[in-house]
Parts: sequence; C-alpha cells; structure tokens
Amino acid sequence: MARLVVVQQRHPFTHHPSLSSPFSLLPSSLSDFNGIRLSNPIQNRRKVWHSKGALQVTASSAKKILIMGGTRFIGVFLSRLLVKEGHQVTLFTRGKAPITQQLPGESDQEYSEFSSKVLHLKGDRKDFEFVKSALSAQGFDVVYDINGREAVEVEPIIDALPKLEQYIYCSSAGVYLKSDLLPHFEIDAVDPKSRHKGKLETESMLESKGVNWTSIRPVYIYGPLNYNPVEEWFFHRLKAGRPIPIPNSGVQITQLGHVKDLARAFIQVLCNEKASKQVYNISGSKYVTFDGLAKACAKAAGFPEPEIIHYNPKEYDFGKKKAFPFRDQHFFASIDKAKSELGWTPEFDLVSGLADSYNLDFGRGTYRKEADFTTDDMILNKNLVLQN
Repeated sequence: MARLVVVQQRHPFTHHPSLSSPFSLLPSSLSDFNGIRLSNPIQNRRKVWHSKGALQVTASSAKKILIMGGTRFIGVFLSRLLVKEGHQVTLFTRGKAPITQQLPGESDQEYSEFSSKVLHLKGDRKDFEFVKSALSAQGFDVVYDINGREAVEVEPIIDALPKLEQYIYCSSAGVYLKSDLLPHFEIDAVDPKSRHKGKLETESMLESKGVNWTSIRPVYIYGPLNYNPVEEWFFHRLKAGRPIPIPNSGVQITQLGHVKDLARAFIQVLCNEKASKQVYNISGSKYVTFDGLAKACAKAAGFPEPEIIHYNPKEYDFGKKKAFPFRDQHFFASIDKAKSELGWTPEFDLVSGLADSYNLDFGRGTYRKEADFTTDDMILNKNLVLQN
C-alpha cells in the first residue's frame, strides 16, 4: 500500500506546516553512497557542488516543487540546486533507496542544511489512484519528472494538479530518427519505433493536455553517481591495465554531457517563458570519437594512454552481454537552442568533467557494477590467435 512519508532530518517527529494533514515522519539514511558505504573518512574535504557562474532563475517566488524520482543520479544534483534557490522540494519515490545521501566532498553542514529541507512522498507512481489522491491533497506548483517513461504514468499527475504552473520532463535524444545528417536538432524527425517511444508519446500527451510543459533531451549523461556504465566501463579497464576493445574503426562520433550541467539546464527552464512548450537538447559542447573518449578517460583519471583494440562485432556472439556501452553509430545533437534561448552553456569540458566523475566516484572506490571482462577476453583471445 502506498503511503505518504515526509522526511525532515533535524525534526523527525514534528509536523511540517505546509502539509494539510499529519503523516508519519521517518528519518532517511545518511550512511550510504549509492549503496556502497564509505568506510574511510574523506581527507581534504572540499566543496563539490558549486556554480562557476551565477544561476539565473526567473521565478519571482519560491515554488512548491515535486520531483518524480530524485534519489539516484540527475535528481541528486537537481534537488540540491532547487533547495539552494529557496524552493520547497518533495521527492516522490518508492522509498527503496535512501531519500538523501551525503556526497563525497560535501561538508556535514552543507548536507545537513540540504537534507533537513527535503520532503518525501512515498508511493508507486504506477498506483494511479494513489498518485491522484496524494498529489491533489498536497498541490504542487511545478513537477520535475526525471524517471517517467510512459504517457500513462504522467497523465494522472496532470489530472491531479489542475493549477500546475509547469511540467518539466526528462526525455532523451534517443527519440530522434537515425539520420546521415547530423547533429540532431529539436525539429528533426523522431522515431516512433525507438525504445524511447514512450517519452515521445508523453511529450505529445503534455501538448494535448494544454499544460505548460518543457522537455529536456539529453544525449549520453555522465558524472558522479552515474548508474549507466558510461565512463565507469572505461575506468574499470584502465584501472586493470587492460586494452580497450572498441567496435569497428573507433571514429564513430558521440557526445556526453555532465550531470551537473544537465541539472543547471533543468534550473534554467524553471518559470522561463521562453521554455514554454519547448524541447531542448542538452549535452556537452564538443563531440568525441570512441577512441578519443577512451583517451580522454585515461587523461582525466591519470592513467597512461591505453592500448585500443578494434574489432568487428559481427564476428562474435556475445549472447545477452553488452560488449560496449555506446550505440555503434554516430550520435550527437546540437545544443544551440538551449544556449541561445536559455542562456545556458556547459561548464565542464569533457576531460574536466570526466576528472570530476573519477575523483568523486570511481577514484574513491565506489561504482555501480563490478568489472566484467568476459566479452573483452573473447575479443582479445581471437585477436591474439589472428596475430599468431
């Protein structure tokens, strides 16, 4: 049964004045960094999450904001920015993961100040009746939907909040139809058969509902806490001193955007009239080849330039295992619209962003998946046989 839980670190048994009725209050876990305990004290603490430039939020007053998700990756950084800007932030999750977690390099005071202000609405977003009743009872000005995949999961939220000021949706650049003409622009054709078709249908539903919506389409996202094996895949191999197997020529061009830059883009569209009913591609400023990415990861993490082995994926049967973390094609998008209309620009170049990810995550011994070199060994063993 879904239920409402409000989390306030400092006063776990007091009723928050903004709630219309009392609910059970539970403290959240403080000890885990994405499920991996940091057993050693962090030396030479320094502030991790800071802005190199002033954030410009056009909201004239604090907003009551609901984040669907928010405990894994994007929302961890977005919620901190929103709280810093003075907004009241509620996270809607199933409560299976700690609602807040202290980031490496984040001071105790910074974390305490943040976690004391975050509220928690516990439930399953697929329990549509609960979503409608809970959200209508609370009322929210703005919704950030970080983990929505299907339109049917979004419609109950819209129905529950008739006075909603803005619905900000995390879509994906994966919705674009594969093309020989690149980069992808927001006006380009989309693929109704893509694995992200649910996100396309959600954008269409939001438009049909007449709500004020904004959709963000990231390309590949990287940074601390990344649960997709993007940079982590390379770091595992670099740390083990292994060659990097890359499909085909290695000159396939792709694009990565840092999660903190993405969080800033989400802030820039908040209450921004220019962002009303608009779609924005968000990623890094430059594109990079697969070979170039391997070298950038090594440079960022302080490893020697790696040996790169190219292979033809058609010559192997990897079964259900994924031998490489990127789609084997050119895939990148223009971010000019976001830069011109929102005044947003990425603060991280690729190497500095990868260094930030490594130093605050993998380099501290924390990662999401254990190293698995099964497919690498298949490639390397065949390559050795051919050489002999």
